[in-house]
Amino acid sequence: MIIGMTGGIASGKSTVARAFAALGIPWVDADDVAREIVEPGEPALAEIAAHFGAAVITADGRLDRRALREIVFADEAQRRRLEAITHPRVRERLTAHLARLEAQSAPYVLLVSPLLFESGQAALVDRCLVIDVPESVQIARTAARDDVDEAQARAIVAAQMPRQARLARADDVIDNAAGEDALARQVAELDRRYRAAADLPPAP
Repeated sequence: MIIGMTGGIASGKSTVARAFAALGIPWVDADDVAREIVEPGEPALAEIAAHFGAAVITADGRLDRRALREIVFADEAQRRRLEAITHPRVRERLTAHLARLEAQSAPYVLLVSPLLFESGQAALVDRCLVIDVPESVQIARTAARDDVDEAQARAIVAAQMPRQARLARADDVIDNAAGEDALARQVAELDRRYRAAADLPPAP
């Protein structure tokens, strides 16, 4: 069974994934895969450079993420062009990673993806788990974590699926604004439910 985990930027998806990992559940992160496909020598990087120009490539031939982010979050057409370059390649590599995880003995696996719904990756999973926090928390965390101003943080949040639309598509929801203890309880409860669905005993 594959559980798709998503949430807006800075909602704490990686924190939740690590909590599941502590219970023996493997996971693949679409953000990690998205970084893999734009490494030097990858076809996606060459296509990005051809479209967006040398300004998004560093002196050592790597992707300048900050420069690219400033372009795509200021222009929806450019963002969609970037998605057209990257999304099919991310999906192909995710499918390969998930196949390897499913060959292991875990009761279920996680696909962690901020664009689970927007990119069509929800078609790869059996259930969708949304990690939810208020937008004000997302904006504050994004500004602090990514060293951007509040306006850019708001633009990043606004470019994603609206919070209510994301929640409407959830099979399960974790409230990640309620503190560490509450988060641990929610993860443990979902783990019990997912293991039961797979007809396996709960984690020790």
